[in-house]
Amino acid sequence: MTQMICCAVRTHTSATHMKNHTHPHQSQPDIGVFEPAHPERFAAAQKSTWVSIVINLLLTLFQVAGGFFAHSQALMADGLHSLSDLLSDVLVLYANRHGNRHADANHPYGHARVETAATLILGIFLAALGVGLLVAAALRLQHPGTLQAVSPIALAVATLALFAKEGMFRYMLAVAKRVRSQMLVANAWHARSDAASSLVVVFGIIGNLLGYTFLDLVAAAVVGVMIAHMGGKLALEAMAELIDTGLDEEEVEAIRQTLLNTHGVCGLHELRTRKMADHALVDAHILVDSKISVSEGHHIAEAARHAVLKNHHVMNVMVHIDPEDDMHATHNVHLPSRPKLLAHLAERLGEANFLENRVVLHYLEGKVDAEIYLAANRQQAEQADALQARCDELIQGDPWCRAIHIHRNYAQN
Repeated sequence: MTQMICCAVRTHTSATHMKNHTHPHQSQPDIGVFEPAHPERFAAAQKSTWVSIVINLLLTLFQVAGGFFAHSQALMADGLHSLSDLLSDVLVLYANRHGNRHADANHPYGHARVETAATLILGIFLAALGVGLLVAAALRLQHPGTLQAVSPIALAVATLALFAKEGMFRYMLAVAKRVRSQMLVANAWHARSDAASSLVVVFGIIGNLLGYTFLDLVAAAVVGVMIAHMGGKLALEAMAELIDTGLDEEEVEAIRQTLLNTHGVCGLHELRTRKMADHALVDAHILVDSKISVSEGHHIAEAARHAVLKNHHVMNVMVHIDPEDDMHATHNVHLPSRPKLLAHLAERLGEANFLENRVVLHYLEGKVDAEIYLAANRQQAEQADALQARCDELIQGDPWCRAIHIHRNYAQN
């Protein structure tokens, strides 16, 4: 007898208090005022992103204006880079809000992968930006004579931008690690790429002031490669999550041991994992004693599930209970359901009142083991031995039943 114990949860509910059979979805009209699924993480992401927006807005104005009046093409380009950062921050704000919505009927596992999609977009954007810087540097190297001498004011603005972006990177990375947000980590490293770009501008302006006009172009090409590599890595990691790539082998093995260490779990197979933003989804088939009650099997599943949620960074666990190893045992899907099987037994035994007794069925190894509990009266007790003998004869060659056990003196409530 196989039980499916489904553990669908809402992302905003405490994991250790979720019931396996609960599906508390909210329809969109019922959501009402927005309440984030992870308030601390949402607030931290909102605050850090708004800080980034303000800084990038100021840097864009100073760099573009400074580059224009100081005749520095590199500084103006870095200003446009800051403008692109401003646009990406707006994307992060959108993803953070929508990714923190509660689960609903259309998104029963929540909206966490909005963050994954945003990470993918940021990664692609960084890769494209890196390639663009590399190509631009290569084109400018073709015509070094077109570069103009810049004003020392450009160096001051570029240095200010460098320190501002490096400080922003350190701040955002600390926040991202504290709240464990993949998207915020991506945005923090985006800020680091901005600092590297500003460093290139600093060296380029210094080289220009010293007469070595090619230095800024060579450094820009190197940083372009670094940014493209970083963006490609982020994009590949986000893509791997979107195609349901599993956790690494070490973490999967740790989850396996947690399940096997649960009392009542006799075996485990078909353990599968997949990432969901900064969490993971897990489903597994656990083997339990084939003769325990449904409620005890449910209790074991809840205990196993609770242990995984408590000891691992997992958002949801679905546990399937097996009374036998269905990877190797004979399948039972061809066997009849209870009404048909009981009618078959009653007909074979010639006992019309047989169906009045309590009957427990065990579907195991492609056959059925039946346990018949007789009422506690003298007549039934006297007939028990005769009925058992007839049952032993019945199972010889029976297509469905493997064993039938008669239990006497069963007191009915």
